[in-house]
Amino acid sequence: MRIGIFSDTHANYEALSAVFEAYRHENIDEYYCLGDTVGYGGSPNECSNMVRETAKATILGNHDAAVAGRMDYSYYYEAARQALDTHASMLSEQNMEWLRQLPYSVKLDDIGVHLCHGSPVRLEEFEYIFAPEQARECLPIFDELGHITLIGHSHLCKVFALTQSSVEELPPVDFELAPDRKYIVSVGSVGQPRDYDNRASFTVFDTEKKRFEFKRIEYDIETAADKVLRAKLERNFAHRLFIGV
Repeated sequence: MRIGIFSDTHANYEALSAVFEAYRHENIDEYYCLGDTVGYGGSPNECSNMVRETAKATILGNHDAAVAGRMDYSYYYEAARQALDTHASMLSEQNMEWLRQLPYSVKLDDIGVHLCHGSPVRLEEFEYIFAPEQARECLPIFDELGHITLIGHSHLCKVFALTQSSVEELPPVDFELAPDRKYIVSVGSVGQPRDYDNRASFTVFDTEKKRFEFKRIEYDIETAADKVLRAKLERNFAHRLFIGV
C-alpha cells in the first residue's frame, strides 16, 4: 500500500491543489493529513473542504485547535492571533465542527505508522521536533512508538533514526526503514515551507517496501499571496511564501 502524508497546508489552496494533482501520479491508496489545515493563508474553507473529502484521517494541529476553541492562543503574536480570529469568522459551521472533532494522534499499528502534529511525548502541548535533542525526548517512550512516526508542525523536512538509547539525524532524502530502528519524520509543509525552498512539500510511504519518499511541487504563489492580502492578513504571510521561510 502507498499512503500519501502531508501537513501544514495553512489555508493555501493553490499549494494544496498542486500537491493533490501531483499525488495523482503516485498511485496513492490512502491519504493522511497531519494538521494545521488553517492559519496564515487566504483559503481556510476551500482547504478544509479538500482535506475533509480526501484524507482518510486528519490530525489536529495547533492552529486548528486555536481556531476551533480547543486551546488558549492569547500568547501568540498579534498577526498570528488576527489570522486565527479571521479564520474562525470565515469557516463554515461544518468545517468548524470538523476541526472540533479532530484527534491528537492516529495509530496505524497494522502497518507500524503513527501520526501526530508535533512531538508524540506530550501531544496537547504541540512541541517541536526539528533537532536531535528534541527527538531524544522520545527515547523514554521508544517501545510505544511505531516503526515510523510522522509529524508536521516545524514546516521542515527532517529524519531522525532512533534506537533504545540513541538518536541520529539523517538527511531528508528518500530512504528505506531499517528493521532494527524506529523513525521520526517531519514531512514539511504544503502551504508555508520554511526551508528556503518555496515549493510545496508532501510525502509518500510505501508500506510494503518500507520506503519513505519526500516530494516537492511548484504552485501559483502569486495567487496564494494575493488571497492573503485580500483577506487583510499580515503582509508578511504573503511575502514569505515567495522565499520559503
